[in-house]
Amino acid sequence: MYKELAKLVVYRNLEEDNLLFPLAELIRTFSSGSYDKADLLGRVYSQIHKLLDVATRYGFDRNLWHNYLTYLLISTETPFSITCEKVGACEGTVNNLVKNDFDVFKKLFDYDFSPLEKALDTDVFSLIENYRSVAKKKSRYNENISEKVRTLSAAIANAKDGEEIYRLVTDFYKAYGVGKLGLNKAFRIAGSGEEACLVPIANTSKLTFADLVGYEWQKAELIANTEAFIAGRPANNVLLFGDMGTGKSSSIKALINQYYDAGLRMIEIYKHQFKELSAVVSQIKSRNYRFIIYMDDLSFEEFETDYKYLKAIIEGGLEIQPDNILIYATSNRRHLINETWKDRQDVTNEGGIHKSDNMQEKLSLVNRFGCTIYYGQPDQQEYFRIVDTLAQRQGVKLAEEELHREAKRWELHHGGLSGRTAQQFINYLLGRQKETEDLL
Repeated sequence: MYKELAKLVVYRNLEEDNLLFPLAELIRTFSSGSYDKADLLGRVYSQIHKLLDVATRYGFDRNLWHNYLTYLLISTETPFSITCEKVGACEGTVNNLVKNDFDVFKKLFDYDFSPLEKALDTDVFSLIENYRSVAKKKSRYNENISEKVRTLSAAIANAKDGEEIYRLVTDFYKAYGVGKLGLNKAFRIAGSGEEACLVPIANTSKLTFADLVGYEWQKAELIANTEAFIAGRPANNVLLFGDMGTGKSSSIKALINQYYDAGLRMIEIYKHQFKELSAVVSQIKSRNYRFIIYMDDLSFEEFETDYKYLKAIIEGGLEIQPDNILIYATSNRRHLINETWKDRQDVTNEGGIHKSDNMQEKLSLVNRFGCTIYYGQPDQQEYFRIVDTLAQRQGVKLAEEELHREAKRWELHHGGLSGRTAQQFINYLLGRQKETEDLL
């Protein structure tokens, strides 16, 4: 195995904590014939422990060895893999080197661990090659990565040679991309300054637009703008504003589930991180994805000035906003920045400063969102329609008259008429219904 890994060229710089090189080193020790059995067995168990940790994190199953090798192939960013995510497989001398690397991976896929198992009197490799994972909730691992790794792993295992693996892997790069940006739907920002980086959000909401009742023209306008963006046509930054609990944030979350396969990715950012926006933009502007920078519940008090960083990114700095990046924000305020009556007084008594200039400074932020969509509070009949739809979908067993009566009572004590209140009411009913069923 060690000699094979030494032949890698394009995929030589695997992630630092990968298992391949430590495993190859202990196999080389074994092949030398000069080793302490207990020590070597301990080293084997150490690497198997790391493999199981990765398998648990990503929900791998069946052949964990194959799953791990596949994960390395699709998570390792190289100039070759990044080019493939943009244009797919193409002609070039590098292909010969890549196919050589894939021949190495084919041998790793087919590696026979039985001599090592026999010498150390263990069946640990046989177990990981025929693994049955414990059933666990999908929220405990990254389902998106797990499915893709297991599917590609099975295809590579049946490949005849490096040429066929080349086709499978480059097709994957073209379809989904490579590395953390290709494998994950959404990210948040960690660190600051030069250390600012994107961290994957392992488990994102499963919301779809079908789950959101009502607000049809709002959803249609948001979808139309997003589809134009994904297709490379002109599109606008979007501000969703209006009453609380009306589905503004849910509408944006639904986008990532609907358009992930089309190359859409989402980055969640909080206003205290606006200083890091420039660093983040520089990391993603040349990648072959469409990024929505998502800001939830965006608003500023009079004393806060971080909005100026946002204004510069959207429209105002020397560098134009990259065409693969849009900003989508939600807010309960139409104007985002708290406006006071004194802002409307044209001149102060202190030095003749024009207050109207101050007000224009505040309003200029919202004007940088080319698409503004209003989500208003539903009336009672619309609220009942939302409740009826959610109750039917989620199996609430209650007559319509009683359902409406209880829904009205609930909203009077729990935040008023909104889609959020309706969903909370249905959750309450489902909890009581399940409790009753458990007692029977």
